Amino acid sequence: MSETKISEYKLLERLGSGTYAIVYRAMKKVTTKEILAVKVMAKSKLSHSAMDNIISEISLLKKLKHRHIVEMRDFLWDDENIYIVMEYCNAGNLSSHIKQNRTLDEGTCKRFLQQLAFALRYMRQNDVSHLDLKPANLLLTKESSTYTLKVGDFGFAQRLKLNQENTTVKGSPLYMAPEILLNTSYGPAADLWSVGVILYECLFGKAPYSSTSLHELAERIHRNDPITIPPRPAITSDCRQLLTNLLQRDPARRITFEKFFDDPFLDLAHVACKENLEKAIELINRAIEKEQRQELGAAYRAYCQGLQYFVPITRAEPDPTKRQLLRQRVLTYLKRAEMLKQHIYATSQTIEQQQATSSLNAKPPDAKRPDPNKRNDSGPSKADGNEENAPEPGLAELSHEFENIAHGLQIGRDADKDAAQNKLDVALDGYTTALGLLIPVLHKDITPGQKKLLRQRIVHWMEEAEHIKSIRSAQIMQEMENTEANHYGCTVQ
Repeated sequence: MSETKISEYKLLERLGSGTYAIVYRAMKKVTTKEILAVKVMAKSKLSHSAMDNIISEISLLKKLKHRHIVEMRDFLWDDENIYIVMEYCNAGNLSSHIKQNRTLDEGTCKRFLQQLAFALRYMRQNDVSHLDLKPANLLLTKESSTYTLKVGDFGFAQRLKLNQENTTVKGSPLYMAPEILLNTSYGPAADLWSVGVILYECLFGKAPYSSTSLHELAERIHRNDPITIPPRPAITSDCRQLLTNLLQRDPARRITFEKFFDDPFLDLAHVACKENLEKAIELINRAIEKEQRQELGAAYRAYCQGLQYFVPITRAEPDPTKRQLLRQRVLTYLKRAEMLKQHIYATSQTIEQQQATSSLNAKPPDAKRPDPNKRNDSGPSKADGNEENAPEPGLAELSHEFENIAHGLQIGRDADKDAAQNKLDVALDGYTTALGLLIPVLHKDITPGQKKLLRQRIVHWMEEAEHIKSIRSAQIMQEMENTEANHYGCTVQ
């Protein structure tokens, strides 16, 4: 505790209240006149457990210093009250933001979720579980048109290692993990369930187990009612998959923290920052260089990789003029990538026609089969989906042994054709389905040569799927920018 007295702060309007606390906006009377938030707790109303929670909260907040966690500035007390002085978040909380907008678009949800994930990753590094994650405890600051999310209210938080468990009931019932509500032991994975409920509410405007009473909520949990994801508003397959993985009632089946932080929907690797802007510029320069050298396949891949960084950077830029300049650059790179894809496809079609014509002539006795794994940078390789319908001999043998192989390869080849014809959503669904069929075969008892061929095909189609995602994200950004010209929108950093 510092030697500062509460009399040095002027309490302004009331911001909100909880079980045993009232939060006020406050101003420091001397020096900086800084605006802060002061949490006031009357000693006479505090039970023994409430006092334990306060001590735990203060202890944790002293050590937790992160951009996406509300910072504690001071801790005071007098004869009547205990005071926690915190940074002031000028845009309310996520709960009020959802109510104001009814639902949030997937892009906004993703950026809020990324910020929450950064806070959770820092908390896990310090073995801290929040245990009361909910929209009302996720505070927002706003600068220009940019929102920043910060995790607050650590009253129920405690130190729990990944393999530790607890049995004390903590949290808000609507966002509480089933294992806590059902009075069983729980661990840090309880926070991941709460994250799933928060994401669901952001997307659809209400929590999955929304109920009129605590009794009804408890009944739904006990009945094991399945959580259904509404068809509207439509969400991407990556978003749907993460939501499903988070909202697993059995914590053993729920996504782990490690996999959550690496999830493709979160895509923490491409979040807007100075380092990623440098990577984006480097990739685009590489793409231009490859294009000048007529290495069109490599140029296409570099443009796609650059877009993966540029799109979130563009959407996170708070300055409208700079954002417009970035948007124009993104659209330029998007057009180049699309043109290269079409040129590569046209070139490969011409080659196929020439090969078909030459095949009518007698084949030289010493003709060798082309290397199926050699990439031709003037156009797609066989693995780019322009090969004959029959797979490589090693994969053809596997197709006879495993039905899923034949089905998966055909779906993947069809996806290649859809991608070449700019049917990107159809192609992405195809790649996802094909990979779902082929990846499990890697764990089967197959020869090293077959495994190598199959892994090469899987890796290639994973790369193609990522390229499509980068192009689609740029296209969606363009569509959303056009829509936001006529509707209210916000940018989240």
